[in-house]
Amino acid sequence: MTAAYPLSWPEGFPRARTREKGQFRTTLAGALENVRSSLLAFGRDSGSPVAGIVLSSNVSLGESRPADPGVAVWFIWDGEQRCIPVDRYDTPAANLQAIHHVLEARRTELRHGTLSLVRATFKGFIPALPAPGRPWREVLGITAAKALLDPTSIETAYRHFAKLRHPDAPGGSHEAMAELNAARDAALKEIGNG
Repeated sequence: MTAAYPLSWPEGFPRARTREKGQFRTTLAGALENVRSSLLAFGRDSGSPVAGIVLSSNVSLGESRPADPGVAVWFIWDGEQRCIPVDRYDTPAANLQAIHHVLEARRTELRHGTLSLVRATFKGFIPALPAPGRPWREVLGITAAKALLDPTSIETAYRHFAKLRHPDAPGGSHEAMAELNAARDAALKEIGNG
């Protein structure tokens, strides 16, 4: 299951190295409503309702401007899981509003093109993995409070759990080790070292 918090970023989508100030004139609540409305309208327009919507971010109660403002909208459309991730802007509200505009562009394609055209463009929104597993922070035992990570802290957590999950260790398995390896790779990629 995709986590709403902390941010579940899809494999195959690189993170922004720099962020810019969004020129959108919307609040976080307004951007959330725009994304919700666009998803529902897109499902209605396409004849294939959108389901399983998860808005994933690092926004938490009392912290609307997290250090990582990226947002990923996960949903099922046309029988497949899709994800539209944006972290180009310096606030979650601006990134959500950008996702709203991406969805509205697909609706424009529906009005002026064909459903086949939209299916083709939406292929780019299918995550590299069929569905994300547990968030890498959970697998590596790294709490959301540790906002500033470096490769050393990730490797330390990895080595700790590798001793427990290795197939040769009591209770370890190939599956547990594969999950740990994928979590380390995702963590390093997210901080720009992967």
